[in-house]
Amino acid sequence: MKGRRVGVVVVLVLLAGCGGLVPADDGGSAPAAPGTAASLPADTTQVSVTAVVDGDTIRIEYENGTRDTVRLVGVDTPEVNAENDPAEFEGVPDTAAGEDCLREAGTNASNFAKDRLLGRTVGIATDPNLDRRGYYDRLLAYVVVDERLFNYQLVATGRARVYDSDFSRQGSFTTAETGARDARRGLWRCSDPDAADWATATATTSPSGLALVDIHEDAAGNDNQNLNDEYLVFANRGEDAVTLTGWTVTDAADHSYTFGTYSLAPGERVTLYTGSGTDTETERYWGASGAVWNNGGDTVTVRTSGGDVALRRAY
Repeated sequence: MKGRRVGVVVVLVLLAGCGGLVPADDGGSAPAAPGTAASLPADTTQVSVTAVVDGDTIRIEYENGTRDTVRLVGVDTPEVNAENDPAEFEGVPDTAAGEDCLREAGTNASNFAKDRLLGRTVGIATDPNLDRRGYYDRLLAYVVVDERLFNYQLVATGRARVYDSDFSRQGSFTTAETGARDARRGLWRCSDPDAADWATATATTSPSGLALVDIHEDAAGNDNQNLNDEYLVFANRGEDAVTLTGWTVTDAADHSYTFGTYSLAPGERVTLYTGSGTDTETERYWGASGAVWNNGGDTVTVRTSGGDVALRRAY
């Protein structure tokens, strides 16, 4: 059983929405767990995500059918469709290896955004310190999905650097970036690209089509007393069913779960809860006696029944 801190989510009552108002600066307080933030917009405009351009740019559609392009506030993910400048990412060497590593990181950030945003309804809100629109007339906005601030999640998991601007949440985002860089999460592994098996360590989708689309590592309250609020969500992104019978899921400390007889149909999702319950087609239960996933970072590894690594992701 792993040591845990008590996760506390503080939601401030603040103004947000179409008028361009969002929460005031959350003060840059102590960093929350990766993927969370100290405050969320109280009100957001609901939109559908129709396309993911890359890790920090998406296309959306409003309920009235109007479409727009959103550039995520406060973050900059490595480029996928253009050259990267390693000098923009502190500690990454200005070498071919550094550039290659950043491109891999950019692909990972893009896939991460597709897994969590594409085809879903999310909330958006602008920042009071910034113009509503930036370069190329893109809307500058925060994105809220699954009660998490996606912009912050990109930074805290090492998939983006903080974009230097006057946005109101710069303090907490910078703290999150420092934590990710010190822990060498995500793109910050590129500071030593020759030693980092980056692509393997951060793969989100296996050749079979199985994808890890969400990690909820920080349960409400004491993690050890709320085991079913700690979970992983897998999806089948392929065209054929994925037979998971005998496949295992492990953490960095080799705690292991084995799927029983089970097949995941194309387009379907299954949630693996850490605690106990009755297995269904969409829910599986680890049956662990204590929390498995470290709030401060861990590695999820999925292996086939034959022991081959199907996918692995560090967070």
